[in-house]
Amino acid sequence: MMRYGLWKYLLILIVLGFGIVYSLPNLYAPDPAVQVSYTSSSQSADQFLADEIRNILKDKNLNALIELEADYVLVRTNTYQNQLKIKDILSSNLVNDVVIALNLAPTTPNWLEDIGANPMKLGLDLRGGVHFLMQVDTETAIKNRQDGTLQDLRIRFREEKIRYTQALVEDDSSIYLKFNSDEATEKAEDFIKDNYSQFNLPLMNGDQVLILSLSETEIEQIESDAIDQNLTTLRNRVNELGVSEPIVQRQGKKRIVVQLPGIQDTAEAKNILGKTATLEFHLEAQMDTPRSRKTSYPYRNGLGAPAFLQDSVILGGDQVATAQASFDENGLPQVNITLDGEGGSKMHRATRGNIGKRLGVLFVEQKTRTVYQRDLEGQQTPVQESYEVKEIISLATIRAALGTTFRITGLDSPSESSELALLLRAGALAAPMTFVEERTVGPSLGADNIQAGVFSMQLGLFLVLGFILFYYRIFGIAASLALTFNIVLLVAIMSILSATLTLPGIAGIVLTVGMAVDANVLIFSRIREELKNGRDPLDAIDAGYNRAFLTIWDANVTTLIVAVILLSYGTGPVKGFAITLSIGIVTSMFTAIMGTRAFVNLIYGSKKNLERISI
Repeated sequence: MMRYGLWKYLLILIVLGFGIVYSLPNLYAPDPAVQVSYTSSSQSADQFLADEIRNILKDKNLNALIELEADYVLVRTNTYQNQLKIKDILSSNLVNDVVIALNLAPTTPNWLEDIGANPMKLGLDLRGGVHFLMQVDTETAIKNRQDGTLQDLRIRFREEKIRYTQALVEDDSSIYLKFNSDEATEKAEDFIKDNYSQFNLPLMNGDQVLILSLSETEIEQIESDAIDQNLTTLRNRVNELGVSEPIVQRQGKKRIVVQLPGIQDTAEAKNILGKTATLEFHLEAQMDTPRSRKTSYPYRNGLGAPAFLQDSVILGGDQVATAQASFDENGLPQVNITLDGEGGSKMHRATRGNIGKRLGVLFVEQKTRTVYQRDLEGQQTPVQESYEVKEIISLATIRAALGTTFRITGLDSPSESSELALLLRAGALAAPMTFVEERTVGPSLGADNIQAGVFSMQLGLFLVLGFILFYYRIFGIAASLALTFNIVLLVAIMSILSATLTLPGIAGIVLTVGMAVDANVLIFSRIREELKNGRDPLDAIDAGYNRAFLTIWDANVTTLIVAVILLSYGTGPVKGFAITLSIGIVTSMFTAIMGTRAFVNLIYGSKKNLERISI
């Protein structure tokens, strides 16, 4: 009756070993570090960059461990003060085409990393993370909308046979239209009033000239749409980065806050979030194309002479439905693109009448660089300056009318194709953004509150263990060991799942401790009842575990259902609480029932004619 199968002991030992190994990385505190990488994804960090960093720090008498990784240079230091100092020094002395970001470099031994054992991430309220404040350039969004409207007007004017001599978007984002007759001007004005309600009235401004300026309501709508689209795009990009429990929210009229808790690669986050890289498709300009309607662009890889493309955009990256990085038949990187229905129709219309001509794929990227200016007191202050880069990545002859599916070649490396595919999948930003503020976030609840939370968990655990040891004796030892095993297993699973531990998560662990003890209290109380009823001690132990199981199962399953609902629909602190509670319920069921039963059987299972047990 008290026999316990060998396979059960082996299972417990395997799970215990698994928990110990995968929870070990959490004992190794990470080093404060500065990560330096090139802005361009096609350029990997090299020994030259590492030597340059080493010389800069040597001149400043700063000691640091410099490591050259595959895509970046990592500068490890021993204090957070030196970390901030090194970042400021490198920002002032390195060239503009690098990304310099604060980081936490793991110190996990290689043998643990080789088996996929990594430390658990801590949230903003425990370890902190990265905080970005980003400014949305809504003026560019308005100009882009007017550019699109102008392209549409040109097509519609040709269909309506309205002749004009000049059409352009002015610096204030107004559309300037000049016609060759009063009749054409009046016809255009009537047409615009009937079909384009977003413009202020009256439209007339001078002889045979129309100035189309947007109404205040339309401007506010464009700005709101730009913020909303950027919010959605940033959330998609954060999801692509795999960040747990991020915060992406609007702040004020034109700003967005992004907080990434417990992230390990801040440089990659800044690189992906800050980029407004997308694609534009243009036909190559012909010899008879007016100079005012074409622009010369260089090739992205620097090979070949610049080429002229027509200014009119066939379609942009916002009409890309899916994008996947792969390799062509020659083993070179490419991106397979699928357009949405509208984009496919536009591409088909544009290419079916231009077979034999060349289609240019323009890579458009909004970058930022730090320039240092002297203030009135003579101090150098960093200023963020944005600039746009447009380069041709492909200029190929149209062999047949294109539809919704095609591929982009001419990329420099697999990492560049992967990054471009990620940006296109996540969606294009409606307007460029600049980093107004970038900092490492300290514990949001304060160090005192964190210490109080950890201390309360330790005190609660100590009191619970003390009570069950005093009250249940040898059975209390079994419950204490199971409780410790439960916490180790919980931490191991959270580490494997890359779950983020927050202060509410600690509350979930405390509740898990209580529920795990509650299961043992039910079992031990049942055993006592069976002993009072005169049953044999071994029979009482067996009956206690068997009869209490259904009660424990019902209580834990109902709590698990609530935890899953909180995890599915909750946000922020609620989700952090639900994560640890959900995992803790599952692990406590295993340790409180199977773990304690194995220990009790080891103590009493081999004894015959047992008259008394310590409970």
